Amino acid sequence: MDSITEESFPFHYSLLEYLFTLAGFFFFLLDIALDIWNVVSFYQNGDYVYMAVMIFLLLGSSILLQVFSWLWYSDCLDEPETNVETFANKHKLIKPFHFLQLGVFLRYAGVIEISTTLYFQQRRNTEGVALYLNLDLQMLRIFEAFSESAPQLILMMSIILQRGELELITGLKILTSALAIAFTIALPIRTFLHAFLQEKFKMSWISTGVYFLCNLLLIIPRVSALALFCSVLPCYIIAHFLSLWMLLVLGVWSQKTDYMKSPGWEWLFRATVGLIWYFSWFKVSTGNIKLKTVLYYCVMGLDTLMLLGFWCWKMFEYTGCWSSLNPYIVILILLGLYISGIVLKFIYYRWFHPNCDEQKIPKPSEQQNIRQAAAFYDMETDSMEASSEGTAAAPAQPVTGVLKRKRAITADFSF
Repeated sequence: MDSITEESFPFHYSLLEYLFTLAGFFFFLLDIALDIWNVVSFYQNGDYVYMAVMIFLLLGSSILLQVFSWLWYSDCLDEPETNVETFANKHKLIKPFHFLQLGVFLRYAGVIEISTTLYFQQRRNTEGVALYLNLDLQMLRIFEAFSESAPQLILMMSIILQRGELELITGLKILTSALAIAFTIALPIRTFLHAFLQEKFKMSWISTGVYFLCNLLLIIPRVSALALFCSVLPCYIIAHFLSLWMLLVLGVWSQKTDYMKSPGWEWLFRATVGLIWYFSWFKVSTGNIKLKTVLYYCVMGLDTLMLLGFWCWKMFEYTGCWSSLNPYIVILILLGLYISGIVLKFIYYRWFHPNCDEQKIPKPSEQQNIRQAAAFYDMETDSMEASSEGTAAAPAQPVTGVLKRKRAITADFSF
């Protein structure tokens, strides 16, 4: 990529994004340490079933991340962007790194290297590289949050409910898992809007806080209902997941997604999105999706209510074992949180989310690329899509493969 002056470059990778990357890496290492500690604790306490479930979640999530990371690397190995990647590619280490489950560390090293170069050596022509490398990393963290952190959170909560006591390691794991989920939901949309909108229309900290809170209010009831159901009917949680997940994957397929290079890998992407939908909404199609969003929250609300109903039934059957929990109060609180989250999300999109009208969006020549980037990276930029329907921009081309996905962010913005 050819370099250009900072004034002609529309992206801006700020110091805040750099600090978020460093903080994300710290919590990533902390989460790994707590995972190891948790597995060892289960082994020492003789909880071999819990230990096996934890190892399965860790390995499954890690393999999923390494596969996507390798796929996103595989089409651009001839043009590595950082010295770390160049060195690894020159010595043919990228594939062994992913085989050894170290691909995410390689990506973190690349993002930290180019971000450090950006701020300490004042090489402003690296802003766009830092931006899209960081967005790739954030997508992997989203996959990790819902393939590892959310299931672990359910496991830890169900253990607490079954044992009736809270241990230090279990409490720390619940806290870090909840923070990881909330953090990975709120950060990508802020990074995207901060990168592409004009300065005075960027997402404020108040908007970020409202978006963070509404998603947190929606996730808490969902995860709690699953944990409550798992605590009384642990053998049926797998059947529930598989049945609902297959329906969700078909829902993703109906959106005609086209983000991966081959149809086989596209189905892996759809399966991953179906896993995310099991816990939270994730936007994968362009256009006006308000009806789809409303339908999703209605279906998941009914499913959550069903899970709570089964838990309540088992509570009444074994009242002596669950005297510390009042099912009526628990259900009312969780439903109240769910409704509050939906109302707060409406408030966010009504008053806090950038409307992206003609004065707020970039030129038509740039808009098509921003729309493509939004379709992949943003969870819910529905207002951006709807407000741009009347503009004269050319229709966006399908985003397929790693290179096309990268060009969706960087095309027409030569470095």
